[in-house]
Amino acid sequence: MRHLICLVFALPLMATPAVASDPAESCGHQAAIVSALQSARRAWVKEPHVAVHILREAHSWPDTYDAAIPLIAPWVYEQSRRTLRTQDLSAAWLELCLAQS
Repeated sequence: MRHLICLVFALPLMATPAVASDPAESCGHQAAIVSALQSARRAWVKEPHVAVHILREAHSWPDTYDAAIPLIAPWVYEQSRRTLRTQDLSAAWLELCLAQS
C-alpha cells in the first residue's frame, strides 16, 4: 500500500499539461494501466516482459502514459495471487488517485 501512495503522488508530477489537464482523465488512464498489468500478471507474464506484452496489444490510454507501466508494475506484481483474483486493483488505484487530486 505504501508503494501505491508514493506512485499516486509521483505519477501526476510526470504528466505534462499536454497529457491530461483533467485529474479524473489522468487517473482513469492510470487505472487502465493497472487493469492491464493485473490481467498480464494473471496470465503469468513475468514482470521484466510485462511492458512489451501490454504494449503489443491495443490499449485505451494515450501513448504518453506508456512510461508509467514500469513504475506501476512493481506494485501490481507484489500483490498476492489471491488479491489478483478477488480484488479490482484498478478501482482501488482510481479511488486513491482521485483522492489525491
